[in-house]
Amino acid sequence: MIGRLLRMTTHRSPKPATGATQPVERTVMAALVLSVLAGVGWIGGMIYTVLGWPL
Repeated sequence: MIGRLLRMTTHRSPKPATGATQPVERTVMAALVLSVLAGVGWIGGMIYTVLGWPL
């Protein structure tokens, strides 16, 4: 009974234009790559600093 109250639509929205979103995707991907490289560099620097301390 509950399933008969409302029908689900089969309408699909049109695909968005790929040309408008590509520059944003490239910018986001470049930012992610740079942030990963900065994080790896920071972790490497911390390991180098800790290993360099005289115990």
